[in-house]
Amino acid sequence: MRTPLLPALAAVAVLGALPVLLPAGLLNASIQALIAALFACAYSLLAGRAGMLSFGHAAYFGVGAFATVYAMNALGGTGLLPTPLMPLVGAFGGLGFGLIAGWFATQRSGTAFAMITLAIAELLHALAPQLKGWFGGESGISTMRMPAWGLSFGSTTQVYYLTLAWVLVSLVLLYFHTRTPLGRLTLALRENEHRLRFLGYDVHGLGVSAFAVSSMFSGIAGGLQVVGNESANYVVFDAGVSATVVLNSYIGGVGSFLGPALGAALMSFFGYAVSDTTPSWLLYQGVLFVLVMMFMPEGLTGLVTATLRLLGRHGVMAVLPLALSAVVAGLLLAGGAVFLVEMLQRLCSQDYRSLARMSGTAPPVQLFGRAWSAAAVGTWIVPAGLLAAGALMAGVAQRCRRGLALAASPEVPERAAALSERALP
Repeated sequence: MRTPLLPALAAVAVLGALPVLLPAGLLNASIQALIAALFACAYSLLAGRAGMLSFGHAAYFGVGAFATVYAMNALGGTGLLPTPLMPLVGAFGGLGFGLIAGWFATQRSGTAFAMITLAIAELLHALAPQLKGWFGGESGISTMRMPAWGLSFGSTTQVYYLTLAWVLVSLVLLYFHTRTPLGRLTLALRENEHRLRFLGYDVHGLGVSAFAVSSMFSGIAGGLQVVGNESANYVVFDAGVSATVVLNSYIGGVGSFLGPALGAALMSFFGYAVSDTTPSWLLYQGVLFVLVMMFMPEGLTGLVTATLRLLGRHGVMAVLPLALSAVVAGLLLAGGAVFLVEMLQRLCSQDYRSLARMSGTAPPVQLFGRAWSAAAVGTWIVPAGLLAAGALMAGVAQRCRRGLALAASPEVPERAAALSERALP
């Protein structure tokens, strides 16, 4: 879980320059990506480092959000707790609720633990619409950012830098936690809980501490969400919020410190770019998660680490055929799958079926800048050809990978030498 200093500083420099490089719309998406990255890293402390899979982490994100919105309305964002410090309220809210929920949830482990966390989040999600005095009903609770420290916080740029500062400070604190004795014991909790108990450690207390710290930083993420949106709604308790942080964390890779942040940032921009293009974007997100879990269980950071390891062991020229064939295979398979999904989505839509009933024939489908006839064989040959070519290139990539594995095996030179000795007269 080592984080090189120079790449981290370069990434911070790029993040600091984004308000100059991006338009307002993408800058708003960047704020959401930063919040999602912090939420994913907080979740990864529990699921990745402590090995406790939570299915209800939206509860602590939501408690932090509502604690912050109440503090902003009560204190006005001035005085001892100005607007830039409001996420501290979210931190205390998430920490307090995390201590209570964590004490109960960590009484069990494995599937039972996951179900308890899910039940707690669903309980809040079910109660919040009924408690309109607390959670504001469907309209939620609104607030307003007040000026502080010579800043008005009325522009997207100022909100972005405030969010970036909080995310960076939180990530540094999370990283510091991993280097402390408590953080190392949290890792040992994942590796061998029974040995820790045998050595005399309070395993339940360690689990509660990991749960509480994760909930605290999740509360900070919820507070930043309120500061950015100036409102909070009970939708923050939705199961989709919990599912999203799980997907983001595992797509990025919970085995590395910044892997969940990478996954959250990529999936946030993916949703921003694709959601306006196709109504099937959630399907693509789910398929991507399934593929990562099947073929890259260590996430995208695991893929990067494996690639760098291959480059260091074999060199660029030896790895280049594998990389090219894998990229081409991925593009071909993705192209064929997207073609099929988009065609079927349009053919099954209510508008298309109504138009077909009115005209009496199957009208052509507009896709990728041209019209495709659903009854024409050539229409379906295109995705079939793309998928077949992709499968062929995937086979080529598999053979290249096996060749590299054989070249790295120490048995290969020994077998070759033994065969040459047998061949000598």
